[in-house]
Amino acid sequence: MILKFSLIGAAGFVAPRHMKAIKETGNQLVSVFDVHDALGMMDSYFPDARCFSEIIAYNQFHKHSPPDILSVCSPNHLHFEHIGWGLGWGADVVCEKPMVLDPEQLDQLKEMEARSGKRVYTILQLRLLPAMQELRKQVMDDPSHHEVEVEYVTARGNWYFNSWKGRDELSGGLITNIGIHLFDLLLWIFGPCSGAAVDKRNDRTASGTLELEKARVNWKLSVDGSQLPPSVRGEGGRSYREIRVNGSRIRLDKGLEALHTLCYREILAGKGPGISEAGPSILLCERLRRQ
Repeated sequence: MILKFSLIGAAGFVAPRHMKAIKETGNQLVSVFDVHDALGMMDSYFPDARCFSEIIAYNQFHKHSPPDILSVCSPNHLHFEHIGWGLGWGADVVCEKPMVLDPEQLDQLKEMEARSGKRVYTILQLRLLPAMQELRKQVMDDPSHHEVEVEYVTARGNWYFNSWKGRDELSGGLITNIGIHLFDLLLWIFGPCSGAAVDKRNDRTASGTLELEKARVNWKLSVDGSQLPPSVRGEGGRSYREIRVNGSRIRLDKGLEALHTLCYREILAGKGPGISEAGPSILLCERLRRQ
């Protein structure tokens, strides 16, 4: 059965990964919505999809012809509203991280989900890296407490700070917009958080510590390209993501290309992560932002 998808936020950075996943799982993207019209990437995936830039026209179209699934790739502060659109149409929803910025909205989403009879899923793609699945298995089988360092540096130019991503109230700032990927992974592998601290925080860099059930974690996030390791800069790289467990290094910026498609396959099989799985990292990010 070919499922009909719609996608909100089609001009954004992550949208092509969702389009690729929809195509590679054999389904159809029937419509997209974005206030921006730079949608040339559509030609590589679904050139016949309807494109909307007016909210009223988009909502009216799907009230009369609802999709089976809505993919939400819009700016973070709009996720809650856009998830509500999909559930209101009677569609399941796939939402990029963070599902919401405000943890109190998680309970509201659960109520909306229950009323609609539909599901809200999220994309937690780093959990599907084989090295992370193996690490989690080792940690679960080992009663030891681990020393962990995690670092994510991704170079961003001035455009970043002029966009919604550079505004804390819209993106959640570095801690949420960048960090939630790694915080979800850490909680999934090493267990619940009992202590959290921010040592440094500005618009380009944040760092701190976490006390988890099975690990003490030192974490660092940055969009300052000067903080990339010299070896990465020398290769022309723009991103460096690594986790070090008891001194052993695991790079997290390799083998990412197919992960969104794998996420979609799990979601379409009814096994994808939902609101409950998204909650812990959202709560942790809020806790860190308030410090």
